Amino acid sequence: MRPQDNISEQTSEIRTVEIQVAGVPLKLRSSHEDRTVRELVSLVDEKVKQALSSNSNISFQKALLLASLHIAEDLIFLRKAATQRLDQLEAKTKSIISELDSSPLPRVEVEA
Repeated sequence: MRPQDNISEQTSEIRTVEIQVAGVPLKLRSSHEDRTVRELVSLVDEKVKQALSSNSNISFQKALLLASLHIAEDLIFLRKAATQRLDQLEAKTKSIISELDSSPLPRVEVEA
């Protein structure tokens, strides 16, 4: 799921959705579109199944905790990468603006 896909997908209607995570049925209350709910459930389901398959003696609760930690880890690294990229873009933008401000070319102004 790309971040821009999730921005406008909330609806005003909150409804109950029946899902399964690693075979365990759950009921969720969500205002998200069905597609978004399916993507979220699929991600969590995949992470829980990975945790369960990595150790046959692990409890479902521990698998959920491990899945949550893996998702949190992904989120933190994505946030750090996005922040670094935004910082790079900001520095590049400031550099371009500085070059434009010091350019000997005549400035064009737009009248409103």
